[in-house]
Amino acid sequence: PCGPCSEIHIDIRPEAERKKEDGKSLVNRDHPQVIEIWNLVFIQFNRSADRKLSPLPEQHVDTGMGFERLCMVLQGKTSNYETDLFTPLITQLEKVTGQKYGAQETTDIAMRVVADHIRAVAFSIADGQLPSNTGAGYVIRRILRRAIRYAYSSLEIREPVIFSMIPALAEVFDDIFKELTDQLDFIQKVIREEEQTFLKTLETGLQKLSQVTQAMKGQVIDGKIAFELYDTYGFPYDLTALIARENGLAINESEFQELLQGQKDRSRKATAIEAADWVSIHENGNANTFVGYDELDSESQVLKYRQIKSKNKVLYQIVLDRTPFYAESGGQVGDTGTLELENGERIKVIDTKKENELIVHFVDRLPAEIPGKVRAHVDPRKRKLTENNHSVTHLLHAALKQILGDHVQQKGSLVDAHHLRFDFSHFEKVSEDQLQAIEQLVNQRIRDNIRLDEKRDIPYQEALDLGATALFGEKYGDRVRVITFDPDYSIELCGGTHVPSTGQIGLFKITAESAIAAGVRRIEAITAAAAEDWVNNKLAELNEIGKLVKQKQHILKAVNDLQQQNQSLRKEVEKLSAVQVSALKDSLVEQQEMIGPVRFIGARIALNQADQIKDLAFTLNREVEDLFGILGAVVNDKANLTVIIHKDLIEKYGLHAGKLIRELSLHISGGGGGQDFYATAGGKNPDGLEKAIEAAKEMIEKL
Repeated sequence: PCGPCSEIHIDIRPEAERKKEDGKSLVNRDHPQVIEIWNLVFIQFNRSADRKLSPLPEQHVDTGMGFERLCMVLQGKTSNYETDLFTPLITQLEKVTGQKYGAQETTDIAMRVVADHIRAVAFSIADGQLPSNTGAGYVIRRILRRAIRYAYSSLEIREPVIFSMIPALAEVFDDIFKELTDQLDFIQKVIREEEQTFLKTLETGLQKLSQVTQAMKGQVIDGKIAFELYDTYGFPYDLTALIARENGLAINESEFQELLQGQKDRSRKATAIEAADWVSIHENGNANTFVGYDELDSESQVLKYRQIKSKNKVLYQIVLDRTPFYAESGGQVGDTGTLELENGERIKVIDTKKENELIVHFVDRLPAEIPGKVRAHVDPRKRKLTENNHSVTHLLHAALKQILGDHVQQKGSLVDAHHLRFDFSHFEKVSEDQLQAIEQLVNQRIRDNIRLDEKRDIPYQEALDLGATALFGEKYGDRVRVITFDPDYSIELCGGTHVPSTGQIGLFKITAESAIAAGVRRIEAITAAAAEDWVNNKLAELNEIGKLVKQKQHILKAVNDLQQQNQSLRKEVEKLSAVQVSALKDSLVEQQEMIGPVRFIGARIALNQADQIKDLAFTLNREVEDLFGILGAVVNDKANLTVIIHKDLIEKYGLHAGKLIRELSLHISGGGGGQDFYATAGGKNPDGLEKAIEAAKEMIEKL
């Protein structure tokens, strides 16, 4: 959809400047005081894939105003950051950083970036989007990390402080966006943990960059190194460039950009969808009706279809006038099934999604001739299992509030035929006793066989007055659907499909509980036959364990007895091992060779545990002055080298175990590294251990 646009600009320069030059000559010239405050697009055309324009049946004005700019004009300011939208945030930053706004351009820019970015992040978290490594969550994480980086490099912040701005932000918007105040503790905790994590990342990146600059021979840092810092360690490129400049170095930016672009291209290619233009069969192709709450089969008219290509795979999309297929939304996956043609031919529906509120069916092929009418069949078994898992998320949500507290809020969910995943706000691990209580409460409500009370298409406010829970992150229209399983237990706004009564769910079993973000926990669970299979498998495992310990009634006691016996035997083995290591140490000390000022110990030993070898090396280093030791062994069928060097030799000759072992490890077809006094290496060629030891001896002879 597109059309011509009209822009409204305002000139807020002083009178003297306006007299010198007409404001219209500065429109869209990036002048900070001749600014656009409103843009109106007159949507009247549809642009096809071939760039052809055709009139839209319904036309409207898409209008967007710059809120911050409007405030700036009305408040008589010359910058957004001087308005009351930002000044409370900047004042808070001044308090926590000790910096004065307006004193220096560098710190001013940093404060403006932090104030601006923290608003975007806080509103997004309040609206249900959490920082993560994928999708929209990755955008939020990058925005927040940019703010942290500016605070780190320009405001010299080395500990979390940005989170402390949230109360000031919530106060500014308290009368129009209560979600910030309602979730104040949660938002602060999420941001604080992100700050802590990224500050550690910055420290790691700085150490890595310091190692690179110290080892450099030229004046240009390899673009691959800058990209590794960015891609692997999350270290911002502009901070790498800043540190490089401070050290009189440059970065091969073209190589970095090439690698970055390659990454973007791969990402874009993985998610890109090429869509052809719709082929219309029926005039009314821009609206369809969902009948799947009441029907799993329907007689339907094909409205339009098109071909799409995703990941080099060709698929097709079909739109029907009425459909029983539920389109993926609200955490519930889309239905699958078949479309039956008039000649009896069946086409598989592999997924159902929404596109601009239009239900779209994905199929892997089209018939030779597109029929006007089809019979739509939803897979009834998959739908039923999905309904079990969806309805139980409502029972689970209510149980979490009852057991853990009213602070619990849903933060996301995934519901399909196999399992359910439920994310919720909670600040600590859910204990085993709490999980058991939650599970018992949900199963009790299942056994109560509570009938579904569904209210469709009622006013949003009326639904809230009934006590319905509106989930953060979900967008609701003026009219909504309310799902109730006992008005004293669970009332939620929901557009998904549900069981007619809770008894159909059968059994609920929690399989995992974990943390997924700061203040957000995840419960994974199963229901019905999947839960029964899970329980039966666990019982079968228990029976097998009983057979192994030759005990049917008191299996737990038998296993505990076995563990105690194992622990006792392990201690005996450790004693014997200590005796063996001690004897080996004495033997190695006797074998030491004097090579100039160095006491050289080099041998292939029979130990096969890495911790034993390390203990032996450290013991030798304590007891033998001016030691250079190299020990070869076979650990887990692989060659193992250990180099230990006395501190006096390091100081006198500049020896470095970590650097030496890289060269020695070539003899065992491996690699390694470590500190100046201790290093290890592993390789796939045990036959090369003696050669490595001999090579080390030759190194010492050349000192």
